[in-house]
Amino acid sequence: MENTYLKRINELAAKAKNGGLTEEEAAERDELRRAYLAEFRSAFKNILDNTSVKYPDGKKTPLRKKEK
Repeated sequence: MENTYLKRINELAAKAKNGGLTEEEAAERDELRRAYLAEFRSAFKNILDNTSVKYPDGKKTPLRKKEK
């Protein structure tokens, strides 16, 4: 689904650059950007959640949020 978001976002960006967007197209572009970023953030968080640090002694520990 990521490629369809990017393809349409790029089409709307090119149209905005060349001749301007209608209000509906601008709203569609904004919604597509929000959806794409939400999907990207979710995938990136999943990668970080499943990543661990491997120490020279062979021990692995998962990444954790920094405590305040």
